[in-house]
Amino acid sequence: MSSEINNIIYLVAAVAFIFALKRLSHPRTAVRGNLIGALGMLVAIVITILIAIDDPDISGLGYWLIGIGLLIGTIAGAVFAVKVPMTGMPQMVGLLNGFGGGASMLVAASELVATLPDIREALSSGTINTALYFFVGSTMAAGIIGAVTFFGSLVAAGKLQELKWVPNGNVIPAQQLVNALLLLLVLAGAVWGTYDLTKVWVFWPIVVIASVLGILLTTPIGGADMPVVICLLNSYSGMAAAATGFVINNNGLIIAGSLVGSSGIILCQIMCKAMNRSLANVLFGKLGTADAAAKGDDVYAGKVKSASAEEIGMLLESARRVVIVPGYGMAVSQAQHAVRDLSNALEARGAEVEFGIHPVAGRMPGHMNVLLAEANIPYDKVKEMDDINSSFEQTDVAIVIGANDVVNPLARTDPKSPIAGMPILDVDKARTVIVVKRSLSPGFAGIPNPLFAADNTLMYFGDGKKAILDLVAALKAAA
Repeated sequence: MSSEINNIIYLVAAVAFIFALKRLSHPRTAVRGNLIGALGMLVAIVITILIAIDDPDISGLGYWLIGIGLLIGTIAGAVFAVKVPMTGMPQMVGLLNGFGGGASMLVAASELVATLPDIREALSSGTINTALYFFVGSTMAAGIIGAVTFFGSLVAAGKLQELKWVPNGNVIPAQQLVNALLLLLVLAGAVWGTYDLTKVWVFWPIVVIASVLGILLTTPIGGADMPVVICLLNSYSGMAAAATGFVINNNGLIIAGSLVGSSGIILCQIMCKAMNRSLANVLFGKLGTADAAAKGDDVYAGKVKSASAEEIGMLLESARRVVIVPGYGMAVSQAQHAVRDLSNALEARGAEVEFGIHPVAGRMPGHMNVLLAEANIPYDKVKEMDDINSSFEQTDVAIVIGANDVVNPLARTDPKSPIAGMPILDVDKARTVIVVKRSLSPGFAGIPNPLFAADNTLMYFGDGKKAILDLVAALKAAA
């Protein structure tokens, strides 16, 4: 087929990606959006294979390698889709981001190796043109961004999986300064290798340095910032793919990579806004934790009221409106199905039940939405923070499951707090608040939560899943 027809088919795939992103913006249409995106990718893959078949430079071995790659990818994707639990989705997303970046890095490296004879010939004959400079520059960009994405994503996935051997926090002295120096070094190397084509060998050392940079950029980040990091790495993988599209002159890859890169950055900004922090602060800063223990004693001493499942069951029996606020504790304990049972038991007694979701609850964007969808919670009962906040004053009982910083009223009341100005779920305005939590330990911000000691709050300590199941049993017994 002609290049014009190929580009038209790539454009069709790109339109499918755009429709997929639009559909993915709402839980009700997300499944269909995912299918549209998959169909667009299938079209892009098929046309790419057909182009490869028409390429006289690809031998029989090349066809075998393409087939083997497709087979391995299909099997791996099917296994991940079936075996990875919903609670492992953040780790899986992190790995997929990394695989995208690693693939871009390898494609760029292989293209550079294949083009080296042409570069040497152009240098010897003095026929260097702008296209060659552009190719080398794109290759450098794809290699750097791909390496940062791959190794940064591996660290992020390991931290989300809570692997003991994955480094956490600053692993070397003055790590932020070292990161800045490494970034300047790889950028200077890329410019040098692009400007002077006799130095294209610099691609290899700067990819190694970029790999180290990816690790060092990710190790200090954790806790509530992980959703932002996942978004950022997703954006990096898109930018790496777009750069690789320029390397191999593939319009489909350029468009798809640009869509992923731009949507990832937009989502990063949404996440940062939800925490009232800048992206630079997430990457290079940290929420303060000073004197958390002492302040915790002052806030909690003699004020925390613990309740039993039976007492809470009697309280829920008379509730007419209940809002459930899930947090990472629900994901860790895999309590989403127990939460559904609690919701059903409350509704069976005439209560109106809704779910309030904070944008950065959990470890990836939409983490809580995914878990609730797995438990078949109706989409219309799941409300975003801006939609649910105005109704807390008319709520009889708000049940907080494993959330901390996203419900901390200090964000509204204390301008000196590390989370000052961060939009939160206003659960403290409900008539009664039940907090299901293992202990009074602080969240990622490292500060106490006055909500736990509020007059209208009852603490129910224990594992999230077991605690909710106990509440379901107590509610049935109270009937």
